Amino acid sequence: MDSAGKVGAWWRRWLRASGRVDETDIAAERARRLRVLLDAARAGFPVAPAAHAVDFRCSCDRVGCPAPAQHPLSFAWQSQATTDFDQITRWLARDPDANAITPTGRVHDVLDVPAEAGRLALERLAESGVAAGPVAALGEDRWFFFTTSRSPLDEDEWWTSELDSHPDEDADEHPGLRWHTRGSYVLLPPARLAEGAEVTWVRGPEHPLPDPLRLLDVLTDACAEVGAPALGEQWLIR
Repeated sequence: MDSAGKVGAWWRRWLRASGRVDETDIAAERARRLRVLLDAARAGFPVAPAAHAVDFRCSCDRVGCPAPAQHPLSFAWQSQATTDFDQITRWLARDPDANAITPTGRVHDVLDVPAEAGRLALERLAESGVAAGPVAALGEDRWFFFTTSRSPLDEDEWWTSELDSHPDEDADEHPGLRWHTRGSYVLLPPARLAEGAEVTWVRGPEHPLPDPLRLLDVLTDACAEVGAPALGEQWLIR
């Protein structure tokens, strides 16, 4: 079976398991996915196509892919990322099941925490009247808090943080708070991983991006409480 056939078979099995089996439902699901991605682009989030799951493995041809369905399709993802509706629509027309990533450090940064800490922090932010901004959930494992990005003009003050995260880092080795900024990226909803987990919005991209410093204390405290302290058990800017 060719690659396109495998993708179609995977979608049909997923739809059958959820009680949806006809082509109309497949088309509706793909239209919904495009709409959600365009909403992110409308909010200014740059988008680039990423690999997707095929029969519980990655759609890329790399043997033993270390990040199945969680990496860009192209090494040029930073220059490829765009908010152009027509380009994003063409990408999904060519590969309707593709996931998408958004580069960080350009329009936004992402504070990446364990899901349990994310839920706790979001409750506390609401109680204190601090707007959290857009928040996404990566299955039951991690939450992404989108914030404004550190400006290159402020590098003397900001660069670099000991919390800085990169795409090839293992979350198991750094389970606490991680800061995705220049040179990194995160998956954008809607995305589906090889093991079946989904990336979904908790708070959509229409919410204004907050300053990361307004969230850091709350997020690091929440991480410490759930047993996943940040590097050095505190956040540090050097």
